[in-house]
Amino acid sequence: MEELRRFCMYFLLFTLLYISPSFVHSRSLVVETPKKTTLLDITASIQKTIDVVSASKPQTTIQNTFFQQETTFSEFSSSSASSSKSFTLELHSRDSLHSSSHKDYKTLIKSRLERDSARVRSLNTKLDLAVNGIKKSDLKPVETTLEQSLMTEGGGKSKTELEGPIISGTSQGSGEYFSRVGIGRPPKPLYMVLDTGSDVTWVQCSPCTDCYQQTDPIFEPSSSSSYSQIMCNTDTCQALDVSACRAGVCLYQVSYGDGSYTVGDFVSETLTFGNSSSVNNVSLGCGHDNEGLFVGSAGLLGLGGGSLSFPAQLKTESFSYCLVDRDSSSTSTLDFGSSSELNVNNSITTPLLRNNQLDTYYYLGLTGLSIGGEMLTIPPSAFEVDESGNGGIIIDSGTAVTRLKTDVYNSLRDAFVKGTQNLPTTSGVAIFDTCYDLSTMRSVDVPTISLHFPGDKYLALPAKNYLVPVDSAGTFCLAFAPTSSSLSIIGNIQQQGTRVTFDLVNSLVGFSASQC
Repeated sequence: MEELRRFCMYFLLFTLLYISPSFVHSRSLVVETPKKTTLLDITASIQKTIDVVSASKPQTTIQNTFFQQETTFSEFSSSSASSSKSFTLELHSRDSLHSSSHKDYKTLIKSRLERDSARVRSLNTKLDLAVNGIKKSDLKPVETTLEQSLMTEGGGKSKTELEGPIISGTSQGSGEYFSRVGIGRPPKPLYMVLDTGSDVTWVQCSPCTDCYQQTDPIFEPSSSSSYSQIMCNTDTCQALDVSACRAGVCLYQVSYGDGSYTVGDFVSETLTFGNSSSVNNVSLGCGHDNEGLFVGSAGLLGLGGGSLSFPAQLKTESFSYCLVDRDSSSTSTLDFGSSSELNVNNSITTPLLRNNQLDTYYYLGLTGLSIGGEMLTIPPSAFEVDESGNGGIIIDSGTAVTRLKTDVYNSLRDAFVKGTQNLPTTSGVAIFDTCYDLSTMRSVDVPTISLHFPGDKYLALPAKNYLVPVDSAGTFCLAFAPTSSSLSIIGNIQQQGTRVTFDLVNSLVGFSASQC
């Protein structure tokens, strides 16, 4: 009996010392894979489509909450800003600020997709110009219809699929997400479009040669004590893509893919954010001639990667945003601060890459895509920038629908269709070619779509971020689209509900689910 007891003790000791470590070690080498399916709440999605069309959203509610009290602002200069300085802006979706004028959700979706296709054309045009060495000053304004934009960008859709009026100046999508920013001293609160695809910050200014309609009064430079002109011989003026001189004062012009533009004085001003911080000496455009851009907003806050962008002038280590569902009235935030404060290390991270031909866009290190836990057969080169500056995949706040090169999109769509053979299909809508009739269901499990990054990391998307309603009757479509361009784009539908952090010091992009 004693011998048996000793044998058992020795066997247990042997197991703990030799067998268990190797077993634990082998488990640590197992790479976790995305789950095969994700639940889509059909009822909740359809209810939002009804609410967004029927709800009244008075603009005064948001406007009056800004700068209601006199506050002592903390100030710092963009020319000497501390990288540890942090502050937050409240972020609103376009439709939370403007009551819907559409009779139903389907017409609203078509309107969004019209703007989105024009936006994509503009991003592609900007890259093409940079790659081919063409200056923006060589462009001449032309009037195009949104319908023509869709046929060019979306693979030749017929007129009956999407019809819209002739609208010039929608290449930047008229803005999808806004923040309230104070311009000048004392600060005048204005709605500004947030755009990671642009560098130059600008605002409409009086006197106007030609200004579009905006929600707030036009900014009056003479009412600001911090307004200061920038001279032509400065490095700041020389950094503009297109500039000119008038009596030694710097003039700017920013033009877009369909001939839209903003022209005026390039100046130095103070920007104020909520009741927390103000930034002095920010270089921005004071536009006196602005054609067709961003109807409703007063201008644009450029968040791109170039030297004139707001993050570059602020010298911030990082910034992050969380984009709320555009059909929700809730708000989120745009945060500036150090990478440690923004918890980048706790996020799913991937390399932040740059294109030597164009420093504005934020390129990602994407290694592949999976559907239902199965990796798609896609060559790594499909997401890489080549020597000429073509290719690659960017993340963009202003593009709604993710665009993938046609062969990549076809692989993703075919795999998704294979995994949804049990769902009733219906005809496509606009740029969406894969749609389903889910009107008789309350919820459904659909194949999980995941983005894969270096180091065996992945981001599994919520089902509502890729199978979206296009009407209130139960029609849902796969929210990806093909592009004939070499440039792929991760759009804001796929980003919704995820905090996206741009760590500019360590060249990383971080994704943190449900951190809004």
